[in-house]
Amino acid sequence: HTLEKEREDLKIAGCWVHCRRRFNDALEVIPKAHRKESILHLIMKQIQAIYREEGKLSDFSTEDRLMQRQLVVKPLVDAFFAYLNGKIREAFTYALNQESYLKVFLEDGDVPIDNNASERAIRGFCIGKKNWEMIDTVNGANSSAIIYSIAETAKANNLKPFDYFEYLLTEIPK
Repeated sequence: HTLEKEREDLKIAGCWVHCRRRFNDALEVIPKAHRKESILHLIMKQIQAIYREEGKLSDFSTEDRLMQRQLVVKPLVDAFFAYLNGKIREAFTYALNQESYLKVFLEDGDVPIDNNASERAIRGFCIGKKNWEMIDTVNGANSSAIIYSIAETAKANNLKPFDYFEYLLTEIPK
């Protein structure tokens, strides 16, 4: 690839067998009973379709093969890369970049596998944010956030928010 950058008259061609092999190796890790449900299975099917259409062109002249590749094979290749560059790439990249963090729960019995409890706790706040549009100062927003945080913390600890606020407002002045 370095030579290609140095010489304008050189173009490197990739090998679809090597590309396919990587996906096939990844697919082999999945138990046979679940392979057909896998995204990797769909990717292998896309590569298979590219090979099937390319295989039909072996007896064509160079010019006709090029024309048919542009008409039939190119849309399949473009769809393949669009698929990989879309949500799948984002999902794989996210998971790989988060690997060390996603494994933390394996090292500590108190760490939950997800943050759904936190997400549920702030759901009401997110839904109710339209109700708080009248908060038009930074201090008002900070105060609202503090009060909401205290209420949700009380709920997360199986306390009644009203009773907890009453306790805090009674004890803090002391």
